[in-house]
Amino acid sequence: MTELHLWLRHETRTTERRTPVVPPDARRLVGAGVTLTVEESPQRVFPIEAYEAAGCRVVEAGSWTVAPADAVIVGLKELPEAPDGPGESPDEAAALRHRHIFFGHAYKAQPGAGALLRRFAAGGGTLFDLEYLVDEDGRRLAAFGYWAGYVGAALAVLHHRGGLTAPLRPLSKKELDDGLHPAPGDERFASLVIGALGRSGRGARAALAEAGLEPTCWDLQETRALDRPALLAHELMVNTVLTTGPSTPFLTDKDLAEPDRSLRTVCDVTCDVGSPYNVLPVYDTVTDWADPVRRLHERPALDLIAIDNLPSLLPEEASTDFSAALTPLLLEFGVGGEWGRCLDRFTQACRELGVRDGGPGDA
Repeated sequence: MTELHLWLRHETRTTERRTPVVPPDARRLVGAGVTLTVEESPQRVFPIEAYEAAGCRVVEAGSWTVAPADAVIVGLKELPEAPDGPGESPDEAAALRHRHIFFGHAYKAQPGAGALLRRFAAGGGTLFDLEYLVDEDGRRLAAFGYWAGYVGAALAVLHHRGGLTAPLRPLSKKELDDGLHPAPGDERFASLVIGALGRSGRGARAALAEAGLEPTCWDLQETRALDRPALLAHELMVNTVLTTGPSTPFLTDKDLAEPDRSLRTVCDVTCDVGSPYNVLPVYDTVTDWADPVRRLHERPALDLIAIDNLPSLLPEEASTDFSAALTPLLLEFGVGGEWGRCLDRFTQACRELGVRDGGPGDA
């Protein structure tokens, strides 16, 4: 394989504990001839010593901005707007000259999408958006969806039972499950998972089962001809649907004011807020670990959970699963067709925005 230098960056979001590459997979990459540089991070769930023992180079947090030009910067969440590493002015740091692998959330007209793509255009860099790392059928090859659904449904149940405390903190699965298991006197209530057959939907169903609930499961067939009264008859709803085009909203402002509505708790795992394809256009900002629940309507009450990094609350399990899927793909970086498809999507997005005529070439 062509010599490959991967640079695992520190995540600047303070509630981000996950990593796309765990230490055992880092050892696998190094053993295959990959140079793997890992930034120190005070919050990553795995200690830096574990990466060092795996044969990785260790550097200070944020130093990816001055990484060699051929390094591929690997992360999960958003990049900092201002430099967090040494040696560059804010203007220099804004222009992205490297190849980056992370969840960019920049191809569906989300807030800030244009600014991010313009940063790549200014520096000549490339975004390989993990959301679009897909097989020939368009199925994502590395995803946190199962754990996003699991944690989202778990938080919804805990809140609905009056047992969710803030601020939230990372847990092990056993800790979370111990809180989910029904206690004597806990009432069963009608719950609904929309997108029940996908990764996130399966995770949500598993968490509800731990809570002693048997949810109604809807997928494509049920959402094509939405039975709105049936939806509103459930007390708890978990949305796991990721849309890529216009569709009928699952909830509207009119539904919130419906006096006979049974629905009291909604968890939006997808968090597509700001996108014109959002199927829950009843809120405009996500919630977070400090304030995980927002009251959308008073009478009858309806509460929302919309946290956009849910799997970080189970960071070890989520990172281990994701890394197991991503590592074989990283070993094929620049070779596998999935990276070519990822590059094509970036090029298309840049053309649509008018920031660049074409892509920078091969991965």
